[in-house]
Amino acid sequence: MSAFNPQQFSVTYRQGSTPTFPFIGRRYTLTHSEQTDDLFLWIDEKFAVDQLNEQRNELFAEWLHKDGVDTLYVYVFIGNEQTEKSVQAIRYAIFKQEMPYLLKALRYGDATFFNAHPALDRSPIYVHFHSSDKDFHSILYFQTPSHYA
Repeated sequence: MSAFNPQQFSVTYRQGSTPTFPFIGRRYTLTHSEQTDDLFLWIDEKFAVDQLNEQRNELFAEWLHKDGVDTLYVYVFIGNEQTEKSVQAIRYAIFKQEMPYLLKALRYGDATFFNAHPALDRSPIYVHFHSSDKDFHSILYFQTPSHYA
């Protein structure tokens, strides 16, 4: 990964989601094919857990309204108790390095939504790296969606 290629990207709307609605409850599942390098984005009111693979290279995201602020929360799986620390270190480094690329894909894939709701383009993005190891379990600020337009 690194350079976003729209030719290797697809978007699927499910469960009544459209290019512009809903806002609250809008959830994203972004997966990556290791074989083809393609990216797949599902936009739904639920996470597309039926699209997960054993490598767990997916990104989940959702819009939440907390404390008066609309925020895009992103979640990635780094590892659990069964995942060796060395593997978690590699996954953490890769996800952290590739996050701008992944956020660019998400922003591109939902461009119509951001055009319909321009204020959300300036909302904060927080990425939650889920890990059982405190060295990798973190929540980091990743700018706003407009930064990835």
